[in-house]
Amino acid sequence: MDKKKNDELSRMFRYAGKYHGLTILGCVLSGISTILSMLPFVCIWFVIRDLVHALGQGDMTLAVSSGRYAHLAVLFSALSILLYFFALNCSHLAAFRTATNMRKEAIHHIVTLPLGYFSQNASGRLRKIIDDNAGLTEGFLAHQLPDLTGAVVMPAAVFVLIFLFDWRLGICCLIPMAVSVFFLKQMMGGDNARFMSRYMTALEGMNKEAVEYIRGIPVVKVFQQTVYSFKNFHAAIEEYEKFASGYAVMCRVPLTGFTVTLNGAFVLLIPAAMLILAGVSGQEAYEDAVLDFLFYALFTPVCATMMNRIMFASEQLMAAKSAVSRVEAILQEQPLPEPVSPQIPKDASIVFQNVSFTYPGAKEKALEQVSFEVPAGKTVALVGASGSGKSTAASLIPRFYDVQEGSVLVGGVDVRNIAKHDLMERVAFVFQNTRLFKDTLLENIRAARPSASREEVLRAAEMARCREMTDRLPNGLDTVVGSGGTYLSGGENQRIALARAILKDAPIIVLDEATAFADAENEHQIQLAFEKLTKGKTVLMIAHRLSTIQDADLILVFRDGKIIERGTQDELLAEKGTYAAMWKDYQTSISWKVGEVKHD
Repeated sequence: MDKKKNDELSRMFRYAGKYHGLTILGCVLSGISTILSMLPFVCIWFVIRDLVHALGQGDMTLAVSSGRYAHLAVLFSALSILLYFFALNCSHLAAFRTATNMRKEAIHHIVTLPLGYFSQNASGRLRKIIDDNAGLTEGFLAHQLPDLTGAVVMPAAVFVLIFLFDWRLGICCLIPMAVSVFFLKQMMGGDNARFMSRYMTALEGMNKEAVEYIRGIPVVKVFQQTVYSFKNFHAAIEEYEKFASGYAVMCRVPLTGFTVTLNGAFVLLIPAAMLILAGVSGQEAYEDAVLDFLFYALFTPVCATMMNRIMFASEQLMAAKSAVSRVEAILQEQPLPEPVSPQIPKDASIVFQNVSFTYPGAKEKALEQVSFEVPAGKTVALVGASGSGKSTAASLIPRFYDVQEGSVLVGGVDVRNIAKHDLMERVAFVFQNTRLFKDTLLENIRAARPSASREEVLRAAEMARCREMTDRLPNGLDTVVGSGGTYLSGGENQRIALARAILKDAPIIVLDEATAFADAENEHQIQLAFEKLTKGKTVLMIAHRLSTIQDADLILVFRDGKIIERGTQDELLAEKGTYAAMWKDYQTSISWKVGEVKHD
């Protein structure tokens, strides 16, 4: 167990880099500070001893000489505070560097992960794991680790001091500490040692539900679903409350025992002192016995403080270890392997050869033995119900994931044998959920090709039919998107995404539900932009609005991860199969009129 703890601490220190020495120096200074902080109690005892002897002997010179011990007590206290101040300075510098390096390493690693990883891990969750856990580690290294070092050093000094004056009274002080250690192990050991990990998981779940609930409040209020929408959030709170209360109940007995025994040293100390005093004869011996008791009466609270520091530092150590493990869980995610000898595709064709794919952790295959070809410069459309495998197939082209069976070829080369940078240069995307940065529209479009000039960006925006939209914005393409700027509609976001794709000028275009959030006006503008975007390109198009794919060179109908029909629009309608039924339903839906009533 100790070896595991040391391993976790060494992993934590690894992030400090060259500042690791400051962490060690801070711990050493904290240990020395702790020892110095105990010496004033000894000096105070000497002051009391001299005063008692001075009163007993009527010699006031002893009382005056006790002043040097008072000065020493002040000196030791000042040195202890000063060293602790320097210890915290060292530990804070190392802690800041450690937290920064944790965040940097995690972010740099995340960039290497395939895009499919982010489909399964929400950005909010990743941010919380990286930011919050780095902050927890920083707090532990900055504050709790120096305190923990002092708490570890203190028992050795305490052990010497409690036997320095009277071993019998020393044992009376030691017994409560030994019993408190037994209760402390009950709180920190066994299943409770894994408490912090489960606690953080429960807290993340509650936070996730809270964010979802707050984001959905406008919809909730519109549809008067407050009670029902609160259900998941309330369930998460109850789950967290059940877990936290269960842990509190589990710790109730050991924590009570720890507190009572630690603060109950006088239950043994006072009777022991009375027995010792009863067996003492002579004034001087009696005074010495009383003075010994006074020392232990003064020093016993220090022992209680020491054990409390150990308990709280141990809890923070558990939290820090869990924090490091959570960040390292991200770092252990493996990026897709890069080819040793990258190959160059000969053209922009796409071929799926007996492709089967299962999402990580899923039991059912998302795609099973899928084969089709998109010749260079042609357009192929994928249609089917939600969950049929359309988007999954499209995501395998740019290697969001790697297939488990079969192969995906671009230009006659397996995508796994194409350098990542080269593959991404050849493919442009327009997703149904478009993400814009909190920046100007100009820079949002330029993200597709950072080296593009302003004129090239303006030309791409023009081709994407963004002119009408930018003309009504206060600063045109220099208008900032997001808080402090302007917000765009779903269809307008799609046109910015199209401008990105046009600016990138990649030979392969993947359109995934690109008109999903567009109204009739925006859909018309997007369709016009499609003509500019897809001219001479290889296009893989996913759409629910069948009007957008009528002119596709090939339409593939997906169901349960398989292709059940393929052909042109006319061929599929002639078959009178699944696609024909979909087309009929689509035509019926667009002919609906709100409020229209037919009279006989």
